[in-house]
Amino acid sequence: MSEVFEGYERQYCEISSNLSRKCTSAAALDGEQKKQKVSEIKNGLDEAESLIRKMDLEARSLPPNVKAVLLAKLREYKSDLNNLKTEVKRLVSGNLNASARDQLLESGMADALTASNDQRSRLLFSTERLNHSGDRIKESRRTMLETEELGVSILSDLSSQRQSLLHAHNTLHGVDDNIGKSKRVLTSMSRRISRNKWTVGIIIAVLVIAIILILYFKLSK
Repeated sequence: MSEVFEGYERQYCEISSNLSRKCTSAAALDGEQKKQKVSEIKNGLDEAESLIRKMDLEARSLPPNVKAVLLAKLREYKSDLNNLKTEVKRLVSGNLNASARDQLLESGMADALTASNDQRSRLLFSTERLNHSGDRIKESRRTMLETEELGVSILSDLSSQRQSLLHAHNTLHGVDDNIGKSKRVLTSMSRRISRNKWTVGIIIAVLVIAIILILYFKLSK
């Protein structure tokens, strides 16, 4: 919920209650006193209307989910302001005689003030209910932010693990290369050993043949 809107809202509720009391007291006055009181009420109405406009601008600048809640409040406040204007019009509607004024106070004005008070009570109830809704929206937003932070943390951990796995894969690839090189070296050594065996075998065979020939020639003499 917007703190700016709540500030305007508090000011409006105070002004509305004050204007309602002034309307009640002005209905019992005459002459200059009544004119002065009505002038004060009109100034208060101008101030209240200015606050309504400010609340409207502030509400429309907020995100859609919050804006809908605040505009619902604002409709109630506009209705309350129109009732106050109606009461002021009745105060300045003409030169009523004393009996007509008393009758107005006893009937129409009393009914209007009762209706206004009832509506104001409903406004306060609606305001409290909407404030609770705003608190729930704040809590949902806080939970969403916490979930987002947790998701970012998990993604960071997964990225770190991925880097570790890539490093391990590169290490294993290097080991495979070394094993391949070692295998080739051993194969080459095995071939050389095999060739050496054949060479040694041939040399031994030649020596044996030479010894046999030497023995044969000696024995034949």
